[in-house]
Amino acid sequence: MTDFGAIDALLAGAKKEVPLPSTEERRTLREELNLSRAQLAQALGVSPSTVGGWESGRDPSGEVREKYAYFLEGARTKLAAEAAEETAAEGSASSGSDSPGDTPDDTGQAEDSGDDDVDVLTAPQPCVLCGEPARHQVAGFPQHLDPAECGSAGAAQPQSQPQSERGVRVVPVGRRLQTADTPDLIGTAVASALAEHSGDVESATKDLVKRAIPDAMALLDHSRTGGRYDVVAHPWMPDVLRKQSSRGADQIWEARPKWSRSELPAGKHEITALDVNGAYLSALKTHLPLGQLEHSTGNHHDRRRAGIHLITPPDWEHDAYLPNPIGSRDEPGPLWVTESTLRLLLRVSGPKYGLCDPPEIHESWTSGATEGLLEKFRIALKDARDRAIADNDDVTLEYVKAMYSKFVSTMGESNYNRELYRTDWMHLIRSQAFANLWWKAHRAYDEGLMVVRAMGTDELHVIGDWRAVFAEGRGVTEVKVKDVYTVGAG
Repeated sequence: MTDFGAIDALLAGAKKEVPLPSTEERRTLREELNLSRAQLAQALGVSPSTVGGWESGRDPSGEVREKYAYFLEGARTKLAAEAAEETAAEGSASSGSDSPGDTPDDTGQAEDSGDDDVDVLTAPQPCVLCGEPARHQVAGFPQHLDPAECGSAGAAQPQSQPQSERGVRVVPVGRRLQTADTPDLIGTAVASALAEHSGDVESATKDLVKRAIPDAMALLDHSRTGGRYDVVAHPWMPDVLRKQSSRGADQIWEARPKWSRSELPAGKHEITALDVNGAYLSALKTHLPLGQLEHSTGNHHDRRRAGIHLITPPDWEHDAYLPNPIGSRDEPGPLWVTESTLRLLLRVSGPKYGLCDPPEIHESWTSGATEGLLEKFRIALKDARDRAIADNDDVTLEYVKAMYSKFVSTMGESNYNRELYRTDWMHLIRSQAFANLWWKAHRAYDEGLMVVRAMGTDELHVIGDWRAVFAEGRGVTEVKVKDVYTVGAG
């Protein structure tokens, strides 16, 4: 028999999701009240990156959606009331009040706060965010100081795209003052976990590793405090960066190798397998795109920009002793590569090395770039890792490893990290890790070692006195021995 009571209870509890205003209005309401994302995030119990996602096309659900809708409606009411008060005040003011102090600045420029990183350009240059002519540069990047003048605020975005895919913005915050150093979130989390588990190292480590992703995002948010750019966590991406199927991959080639030397000289050889420490941690220092990815064609590379590129790679004639910079790829023809791979190819094809012809660039998706976007985040993780090694603190060490490795692996379209969807960054960082490994292989070869294998992003096999070339240790600039084995007959 049908349980009509259960059906009635289900219907009684069911309700439509509370409606939300457009993404543009959400951001406008918050900004007109002079509230930061961090302030709103704290009130709602989410991260600032999550609020950024809601303001660029993503929607919350459940209880937090109701809280967010309550805030937006309250903000709308408050702003309407303030506007009414201002109108009334203007109506009662004397029309003869024309004090010179009331005259607006007809230059339209923000007041100069004396930031040493802001320079006036002798000639307008394309803004790194919107591409339109800008008269100033911040930290070496041409951009508009007044967000109202910057096309990245919405005008430069293709109106044919769905609303959920627009709003790709990394907005300059101009002359924002730098704040105090990032608090020791890692040390606090470790101490709290150990206390919660009564000093049980294994249980505390397991708990910390389990929460590594949200903790890494919290550390990223803190490290970005006082930064020049608000990182939008859910930007629109071109189709080449989208998965072709639910279980498939996108079209980006990360260039990770499975390379082995085809022949060794006759005789018996002792081979040392070296492990590169913190490969992904070091790779966080790479050129990352800041604003809207814009499409371009032609065989041209602008070093001030970064993104992904469709190239025809050059022939590689040194496979007998060095891995190919594009990794192990059998299919011929053009392929999409990251900025990291392209810069590696351009460098090794340049006059200093001359190892191959330059790659041919067919088309690109790029934006103005910086190499230091994640630098504070990287340094915080590196310092914590170094301290953990010095103190033999395995709990912190495993926690930090999980933070940076999972941060990189889940910043694409992952169900484990819904705060940061930056597939382009994920590919860039991964391929930068291989580029770093390739340069270690080249250094080994250049210093007279015999390179035998290069695997993934952190494994290099060599013959010879490697300690004369590489420092041994557990630091991110050092290598450690993974294995020693012998091949050939004596």
